[in-house]
Amino acid sequence: QVQLVESGGGLVQAGGSLRLSCAASGLTISSATMGWFRQVPGKEREFVAGITRNGARTSYADSVKGRFTISGDSAKNTVHLQMDSVKPEDTAVYYCAADGTTFWVSTRSWDYDYWGQGTQVTVSS
Repeated sequence: QVQLVESGGGLVQAGGSLRLSCAASGLTISSATMGWFRQVPGKEREFVAGITRNGARTSYADSVKGRFTISGDSAKNTVHLQMDSVKPEDTAVYYCAADGTTFWVSTRSWDYDYWGQGTQVTVSS
């Protein structure tokens, strides 16, 4: 049974940093494309960042490019999202997801097979 468990969310001031983690079990991150998505009430879940199964390629939404960094730790089977220079518009529930089928980073939520429960990130101005 695949489980993805996010942690690291919380309240942070604008301009600050936060590091989200996604611990995977029942799946090795080196065998899946891993992604981070976020969602605010009343809006669709949107792609934030992704990393291919071999860690060779990463992809970011334009809104976070240059501020967020996705990385994988195979030894801990964990994916991280380093969030720097955060803005109030980054406030959302952040979800970790795993895509065991494709070999590239998809920005479409329906391409991902497994999801975590989400962690709230709130950025105050």
